[in-house]
Amino acid sequence: MKKQKITTFLWYDNQAEEAMNFYVSVFSSAPAGKEAKIGSVARYPEGSPGPVGSVMTATFTIDGQEFIVLNGGPQFKFTEAISLLVDCNSQEEVDWFWEKLSEGGEKSMCGWLKDKFGLWWQIVPSALSEMMSDQDKDKAQRVMMAMLKMKKIDIAILKQAYDGK
Repeated sequence: MKKQKITTFLWYDNQAEEAMNFYVSVFSSAPAGKEAKIGSVARYPEGSPGPVGSVMTATFTIDGQEFIVLNGGPQFKFTEAISLLVDCNSQEEVDWFWEKLSEGGEKSMCGWLKDKFGLWWQIVPSALSEMMSDQDKDKAQRVMMAMLKMKKIDIAILKQAYDGK
């Protein structure tokens, strides 16, 4: 298997293992059945800056995309400037990821949410991109205006706006 060129690296204070387990659990039990699994785990040894035995770094994959987590301390926090986008094929998937990933976190606007670890996600149906890139500028504009009023994206409402209803 070819190693990917770019890997998402996520810095946590001390919740890296919990976050990794949460993400693997959410994606592996999703309606579309994403493959998600834990890879390697390196733990802090005696004499290191972290608590002995706690995760230093670990890897996990979701649908073949590798991620690395680090327990690096409280110096850095996640912001909305970086988010992970989940492309959903149905409203069922949108609803699933919206509820699971926002649990204990914060629901924002336009499909954005912050999970309980502070990481930002965009839960976006494929249909949104398709409708917003339509050559008919009026259709795309109506979809954009409808989306801007939403927290969780609703495909049926987007479709109504697209159709001018």
